[in-house]
Amino acid sequence: MRASYLFTSESVSEGHPDKVCDRISDEIVDLFFREGPKAGIDPWDIRAACETLATTNKVVIAGETRGPSTVTNDHIEAVVRAAIKDIGYEQDGFHWKNCDIDILLHPQSADIAQGVDAKQPTNQEEGAGDQGIMFGYASNETPELMPAPIFYAHKILRLIAEARHNGTEKVLGPDSKSQVTVQYENGKPVGVREIVVSHQHLVEDMTSNQVRERVEPYVRKALPEGWITDKTIWHINPTGKFFIGGPDGDAGLTGRKIIVDTYGGAAPHGGGAFSGKDSTKVDRSAAYAARYVAKNIVAAGLADKATLQLAYAIGVARPLSIYVDTHGTGKVADDKIEAAVAAAMDLTPRGIRKHLDLNKPIYARTAAYGHFGRTPDADGGFSWEKTDLVDALKRNV
Repeated sequence: MRASYLFTSESVSEGHPDKVCDRISDEIVDLFFREGPKAGIDPWDIRAACETLATTNKVVIAGETRGPSTVTNDHIEAVVRAAIKDIGYEQDGFHWKNCDIDILLHPQSADIAQGVDAKQPTNQEEGAGDQGIMFGYASNETPELMPAPIFYAHKILRLIAEARHNGTEKVLGPDSKSQVTVQYENGKPVGVREIVVSHQHLVEDMTSNQVRERVEPYVRKALPEGWITDKTIWHINPTGKFFIGGPDGDAGLTGRKIIVDTYGGAAPHGGGAFSGKDSTKVDRSAAYAARYVAKNIVAAGLADKATLQLAYAIGVARPLSIYVDTHGTGKVADDKIEAAVAAAMDLTPRGIRKHLDLNKPIYARTAAYGHFGRTPDADGGFSWEKTDLVDALKRNV
């Protein structure tokens, strides 16, 4: 492992075209989990897989669902418009009130359902919704056990968004991107070499310097004290004007920011996106479980950093493999940690959904600023960020 190096990660805001689509897709997942129980449908039986495309004053939603008949297209359209309004789009090229919305959702394939649903009356375990590999990662370089570059790239944009929503920064638009290059020494983050922020502005003739005056205080607030020095290089709206933004400036699609959603490139990604998928889809639920286990491995003091891989086959309940790599930082052998993981948590799809309580409308909030490194919510949101598996891992190691 190199001791001194530079590493860069990026984030994009809730108003980025791809993130608008992630938010819409996750709002539909939440809608089905919220309305299903009201209609007497067991949350375990809810299915949603929604893909969204957004461009100039146009939103197209496609995918498969299974749930209450009370969720009509009118209901979905209302939720979509509310989400766009909440993000902040009231511009000529993309407006929550008058953008055209096409809804092309259809029932889930019976061929897929037969491999996923638990078999009755034998109550055979439900299978994974697809084949695939999922990764989780944790590192003790930040209190949140996340890689520093992606954590602080997210934090910069989140602070600016909060100021925009509360009316402090009325001249800034919803669309923005950040990038942070962190200097590591002796394997630990110590400062920032380069900072990039590109932010949409609602006053057309604003200059890059004027945008910097707006965003710099939030950048400084986001980063640890002493990380910004006179050697730090700033790039604020480096192309100049950024007036046309969001889906009007660039088309968006669900699932195109998977590295932003996870670890900023500091760890592998299995390839599957998260947003728009219910908890039977192991692309999402098993990736959450992998993060949960990796974080608890580090929180338990078993390693300074850990990568966990899980593998699944469609229709098969048990994971095909569990792989742990502590990158030479483990306090015990990696194979012993693997055994402890298998003993500490049921990693079948149903076991994950039950352990992390994932059959809830908790997904829209994950669509921007990362699925990991967040604070667990009282209603069950971000349950995979808890460190309540520490004792079980220690007992079984």
